[in-house]
Amino acid sequence: MERALHSGVTAIDAVSGRRSVRAFLPTPVSDETIRAILAGASRAASGTNIQPWLIHVVKGEARERLSQAAIAAMEAGDTALEYAYLPEVMKEPYLSRRRKIGYDLFAKYGIARDDYPARKTAMLRNYSFFGAPVGLFFTMERDNALGAWLDCGMFMQNVMVLARAYGLETCPQQAWCDIGPVVHRVLDIPEGHVVLSGMALGYEDIGAAVNSLVSERIGVDEFATWHG
Repeated sequence: MERALHSGVTAIDAVSGRRSVRAFLPTPVSDETIRAILAGASRAASGTNIQPWLIHVVKGEARERLSQAAIAAMEAGDTALEYAYLPEVMKEPYLSRRRKIGYDLFAKYGIARDDYPARKTAMLRNYSFFGAPVGLFFTMERDNALGAWLDCGMFMQNVMVLARAYGLETCPQQAWCDIGPVVHRVLDIPEGHVVLSGMALGYEDIGAAVNSLVSERIGVDEFATWHG
């Protein structure tokens, strides 16, 4: 069992060591492992236990078909936002944080800041799941209220943390929501459902330089206000 090989991973290790991996090995992930991760993640809290999350697991031929359609759409400029993830005008300190992680990522890829063709190539790797053999799509019924977005976010976090207990890594990919209609069409997702995010799931290519990127986090005293 894959889980037995990694049973020594603690909750602290799984959470504090989590990062977005952007280069994966083609090594298959068993359906048994995927089911175990999703079952464990379903213990996420949800208001009044509505459990609004709906998951699409993409592998094999379906993965290839989706990747080809996504890359073709991006190359043609055929984009349509599933929803607004970021504000139209981003203020500080969020703008600086976003720019820094972008520049740090380009550095790991060996891409100059003004090399826009190389930046585009790197961006398009999202749509091949960075080489991961499994793609996950997190959806819910579109008419749910804001609380359900919180619930689905907690479910996603559980997936990312539990994957590490099985020796796997992930990369949450909101980039798929730039081409929402493609995801809906290829995966036959009803228009009444919103695609919240994609996610790459697989075994990390530990030799890839891009996987040495660890994003910075601000200190607790910068975001926490203490009362009492």
